[in-house]
Amino acid sequence: MNRTVKAGLVQQTCSDNKEATIAKTITGIREAAGRGAELVVLQELHTGIYFCQTEDPSNFARAESIPGPTSERLGALAGELGIVLVASLFEKRAPGLYHNTAVVFDRDGIVAGMYRKMHIPEDPGFNEKFYFAPGDLGFKPIRTSVGLLGVLVCWDQWYPESARLMALAGAEMLIYPTAIGWVPEDPDEERARQREAWQIVQRGHAIANHLPVIAANRVGFEAHPTRPGEGILFFGSSFIAGPQGEILAQAPTDREEVLMAELDLGRTEEVRRLWPFFRDRRVDAYNGLLERYLDFG
Repeated sequence: MNRTVKAGLVQQTCSDNKEATIAKTITGIREAAGRGAELVVLQELHTGIYFCQTEDPSNFARAESIPGPTSERLGALAGELGIVLVASLFEKRAPGLYHNTAVVFDRDGIVAGMYRKMHIPEDPGFNEKFYFAPGDLGFKPIRTSVGLLGVLVCWDQWYPESARLMALAGAEMLIYPTAIGWVPEDPDEERARQREAWQIVQRGHAIANHLPVIAANRVGFEAHPTRPGEGILFFGSSFIAGPQGEILAQAPTDREEVLMAELDLGRTEEVRRLWPFFRDRRVDAYNGLLERYLDFG
């Protein structure tokens, strides 16, 4: 099978000026499309600042319904450019019910599908459980004109179960819109460990499932809204990897970039024939994965 997809992603800084931030995103999308991208991936919650640094009820006003103004605007752009576009929005599903949601638009601008973030973190500076209900759409690939997209979101990237279930359901690539970075007190050695772990685990998903991976992360420092001098330095490093985990393209840690790479989807079949992980899975012996913890004491 000879199937290639030219993919692009937009790594950018974000501000609390929503219109200016979206305008910058659209410029990046247009650049990627102009360079031949058939698929463009945006970073997590790309319409503004990462507001989850604090628990502030006023932030719920940032959410939109889907369809809504931003999704309609991005869908129209996807249709105009004839691209598949993966966006990431703060979804207001109903009064008091909100999700961290990835929306996929096909070449015609119509919503091909959505994925609601399943794993919701709660760490200092990443207070997402305050804002987002866990996803309820499952790990189901989204069918588009460029293939079946296994879309996951940020914290999902640490869970091999998520990637494997997408792969078992026929995903042809794994896509991770992301917002991850360092806090000021992290020493340089810890920063290096965190960044490397973030990339290695996703490259591992590529290897274990023999699928390309696209990881789009934001970049730049976003100050804490109430504590001067504190905040998150998002480390960028967005990358695109092939089905053996090989890096096809990688963005820097400290600046915006539109990253491009060509994905050869036919290599999944080739690599799985040589490394038959799916053939040799012991599905009869994995019941323990359904337990929270196995105590053999």
